Amino acid sequence: MINTALITGASTGIGLEFAKIFAKENYDLILVSRNEKKLNEIKNSIEKDYRVKVKIIPKDLAEKNSAFEIYDEICKENLKVDVLINNAGFGALGNFEKIDWKTQADMLEVNITALTYLTHLFLKHMKERGEGKILNVASTAAFQPGPLMAVYYATKAYVLSFSLALAEETKNSNVTVTVLCPGPTTTEFQERAGMKQTKIMRLMKFLPADYVANYGFKALMKSKRLAIPGWLNKISVSMVKFLPQNFIVKIIKYLKSH
Repeated sequence: MINTALITGASTGIGLEFAKIFAKENYDLILVSRNEKKLNEIKNSIEKDYRVKVKIIPKDLAEKNSAFEIYDEICKENLKVDVLINNAGFGALGNFEKIDWKTQADMLEVNITALTYLTHLFLKHMKERGEGKILNVASTAAFQPGPLMAVYYATKAYVLSFSLALAEETKNSNVTVTVLCPGPTTTEFQERAGMKQTKIMRLMKFLPADYVANYGFKALMKSKRLAIPGWLNKISVSMVKFLPQNFIVKIIKYLKSH
């Protein structure tokens, strides 16, 4: 029987690389993104290169009912989701009070609410079947506060905490939960967040999106709870535990400045 992977944020970056990996592994795909044109291009390309079926669901996860609408459409077509990849997410750079509220509210909706709701909806089915895998994409940003990206860092801290808690809840079942925490990665994230001219772009080493996705896939298949790709990212996360927080937030603010 062919398994199916549902991937959000699948039109670019890490999400797109996940789609390619799962196609190579002979998974049928359900791809979610706001960009319908790009999703159609990916669908045509993957179905041409691999013997898998690709269903696309153009949906903006910032819209309040989007998670349930995705779930409802999948259920109506009697599709089974064996792997859920909650990859969609975005950030915004600037002082908290200067970033418009719609952007902040959309970030909370995409990064937290939609991810949590999709997990809630599909985890039930996985537990009933007695198998399934969930991967939530957080960030190394999850391990400390982030001045100039306060809401984004806080949302990723939520994803990390939520995922590790679920991993413990499901440990005696055949359902596993993995949280992937990439550091700086070469995607469209930086441009959308307004980070192109910041010091982090000049000073930090960025990992390729395909490397991060491959690392996450291997961790997921091994049922690891926490996956941090790149040795520099592992070191930086470890250092956070020992350095004073007021020093850490100063460094983060410096890296996010122009």
